[in-house]
Amino acid sequence: MQLDPETDLKLERIVDVPRDLLWQCWTTPAHLKHFFVPKPHQVKACEIDLRVGGRFNTVFEVNGSEMANLGVFLEIVEGQKLVFTDGYTEGWKPKENPFMTAILLLEDAGEGKTRYTAIARHRTAEARQAHEEMGFYEGWGIVVDQLTAYCHSLAGK
Repeated sequence: MQLDPETDLKLERIVDVPRDLLWQCWTTPAHLKHFFVPKPHQVKACEIDLRVGGRFNTVFEVNGSEMANLGVFLEIVEGQKLVFTDGYTEGWKPKENPFMTAILLLEDAGEGKTRYTAIARHRTAEARQAHEEMGFYEGWGIVVDQLTAYCHSLAGK
């Protein structure tokens, strides 16, 4: 995948979790609530309609305030790739001020491990820079750590 350093941010890790379990956690609202935002923030609600054009809606609680994040899936490759955006809501209704398109890639890395890649694509270099300054690497890194720990709890590790 060709990345544009002016508008894209990328976080990549090898995690000690099988790809199918990561996929299940990313595509099931009850699981997603356990890791999708850095603690102490939390996901208060989540709706997933796992199909291209289907909803990917979340409500976050951050510092006592609720933030709705409404979006759709743009591409789904079972067990391997999720692409979602807040640029549209269901029915392909464009949003006035979209923030990003996210690409999640999961690849087998041997011995039950997975190469986990998260990419955030932005419309402008300024939006990319703002996201980096907001803490993209730290925040998405925490999410990966929380996801890994949650998967380990499910697997009894």
